[in-house]
Amino acid sequence: DCSMGNEERWGDWHPSFPGDIRHHVRRRVITGGHYDVDCRLEDPDGKVLYKEMKKQYDSFTFTASKNGTYKFCFSNEFSTFTHKTVYFDFQVGEDPPLFPSENRVSALTQMESACVSIHEALKSVIDYQTHFRLREAQGRSRAEDLNTRVAYWSVGEALILLVVSIGQVFLLKSFFSDKRTTTTRVGS
Repeated sequence: DCSMGNEERWGDWHPSFPGDIRHHVRRRVITGGHYDVDCRLEDPDGKVLYKEMKKQYDSFTFTASKNGTYKFCFSNEFSTFTHKTVYFDFQVGEDPPLFPSENRVSALTQMESACVSIHEALKSVIDYQTHFRLREAQGRSRAEDLNTRVAYWSVGEALILLVVSIGQVFLLKSFFSDKRTTTTRVGS
């Protein structure tokens, strides 16, 4: 349980991290409300490593002090009527060296340095693709919401048009109907 004061717990995740390794965490609210949630990260002893309130996106780095299960929690207490979709990404540790002998004293060959630059460029491409996928998911969510609203509005307009048409038919019918009253004499 990841209680954040007296707030209602919305969701939590319990990853196990190895100690003494740097971890990088990115999070972003993709859909829902004002695109903001509370976020909190606790170590196995319950010590708060990170706490941010009402943010749409953020990125932070921390070093796990010990092995164990950490608590990564989200709260949506201030906007309980809106469902939200949250993306988060944990990068555990640093990437291993591309070449095992990278700590050597001699310089890299031209082929090795080309491989390293291509590797760095591909990591950058992965980051851009992730960013664009998140933006596309936000846009798709907004478009689907707009499509739903347009569909309901169109159905409402069609119903109003039907009611007005029926009303006009009865009104025109009343103009051409014969409403003569007949009187009959009683007794003569």
